[in-house]
Amino acid sequence: MIACKQVGTLVLVFLVSRVSCMDEDMAELAKMLRDSCAGETGVDISLVEKVNAGTDLMSVQDKILKCYIKCTMETAGMFSDGAVDIEAVVALLPDDLRSKNEAALRACGTKQGADHCDTAFLTQVCWQQANKADYFLI
Repeated sequence: MIACKQVGTLVLVFLVSRVSCMDEDMAELAKMLRDSCAGETGVDISLVEKVNAGTDLMSVQDKILKCYIKCTMETAGMFSDGAVDIEAVVALLPDDLRSKNEAALRACGTKQGADHCDTAFLTQVCWQQANKADYFLI
């Protein structure tokens, strides 16, 4: 399990400008989270890479990818009991990303889906649509 202080840095990987300034510790935490959730769900990591290369999430309707997204959000403390904790997400963002993304994140809230995996996915779709330039999956 990832320590609470470290979880705060994980939220950034969802909204960091292509992770160009990710430090070594944050990169290691992101890799641990990615490896853990990839192993748990069996996701095809090439789908994650496809999204990071600019593909819209809505065009990737893959159940396993949806559950991978839920896993990463739960592990990072952003998702629990079928709902996104927007307050936690917003509180963990650095000031520059908060000022750019807070209104959109709050407007997205939790996008309810058919199940928890779909809810996490639809919420991430909203985040991606709100600011595709800063959007990134780990």
